[in-house]
Amino acid sequence: MAKARRSNDWGFPRWRGYSEGREAEAVRICDRVGCNEKGDCPAPKSPNSPERWYFCPTHAGEYNRNWDYFAGLSKEEADKRAREEKRDAGGYQESAHYAWAGPGDGSRSRDEMHALELLGLEPDADFDTAKKAWRDLAKRTHPDVNPGNAEAAAEFQAGQAAYDVLKAAEERKQWQPG
Repeated sequence: MAKARRSNDWGFPRWRGYSEGREAEAVRICDRVGCNEKGDCPAPKSPNSPERWYFCPTHAGEYNRNWDYFAGLSKEEADKRAREEKRDAGGYQESAHYAWAGPGDGSRSRDEMHALELLGLEPDADFDTAKKAWRDLAKRTHPDVNPGNAEAAAEFQAGQAAYDVLKAAEERKQWQPG
């Protein structure tokens, strides 16, 4: 006959933490087929539906990367919603200064995507490619090369602003810990 082991629950002080328990912890598995990770990131199954998928952080990022928040809205409605949310999310924008904000899945911000679009680049272009595209644009549209051409000057200014956005994002990436 096997000797019974003494529990750690006897006497005072208790020999285990008060928050510990002997019960099995319920762990939800990721809803992605073939994934056996812990699924603790809820995602809607369809817009305005209370039903949820539960993904691991990797698959939640993959799911959110392709989510179109402005699907079904006209250009004016999408711009209005973006302005309202930018106005209402001022505290989050302020926290970006401390590198607390940003997309969870590692994708680029809306400003970076717009800057890449202005330079005629794909969303996955690296900074060196963006720098080369900006230099090409600057050579074509610089006011010294096109004196008196207001359209070229406006295009040059837009390209300069796009490059500044991408340069700031690249500098933030280099200085982030980890």
